[in-house]
Order: sequence, then structure tokens, then C-alpha cells
Amino acid sequence: MNPKPKNTICIWYEKDALAAAEFYAATFPDSKVGAIFHAPSDFPDGKEGDVLTVEFTVCGVSCIGLNGGTAFKQSEAFSFQIATDDQAETDRYWNAIVGNGGQESACGWCKDRWGVS
Repeated sequence: MNPKPKNTICIWYEKDALAAAEFYAATFPDSKVGAIFHAPSDFPDGKEGDVLTVEFTVCGVSCIGLNGGTAFKQSEAFSFQIATDDQAETDRYWNAIVGNGGQESACGWCKDRWGVS
């Protein structure tokens, strides 16, 4: 049994934390979706039963996706930086991200469809 890490990255999503976690798990190695927590009651940007948080890992790094609503937007102040072994691997990730509703950004960066660089 792996102990729960003491530090976890929390990423704010408007409403699609589960979809983002599932995309990362399908795209990057050593990535998976863990526990999914549903809201016990209505909250400002959601209803009882909506997905509230999702535990997931991206390349072995523990994350929590929080469906927090529209109060905060993604920016380049947070990003995943994935080391690759060769150009083919870089291209595979780039194409998966941009081809899934993401977009190219400046200086060789890209953003996924949820705005995470």
C-alpha cells in the first residue's frame, strides 16, 4: 500500500475535472484517475451529486481536480512540464493535447482544452 502523499497539487477547473483527469490518464504514462467525490449538497456553481473533486496522478505526481466554478481561470502561472525522450514522444503528447480541443501557445507551449499549459 502506498501512503498518501503529504503534498498534492490542486487544480481548479470550472466544471470538467473528471474529464481532464480521464484525458491525462489516457495520455501520459504512470497516470490514473483515483477517488471521485460528489457534492453532498448544492453549492454556488453546482448541484448535489455533481463531481466536486477528483484525485488523479499525472506521470506519478498526485493531483486533485476541483470543480470550483467560474471564480478563477487557468493561466500559465501553473503548468505540467513533461520530460520526453525524443521528438516522436513530444509530438505524440502535443498532438493529443491540441487535437483534443487544446490550442497552441507561444514559444512551443500548448494548452489543453481546460486551459492548463
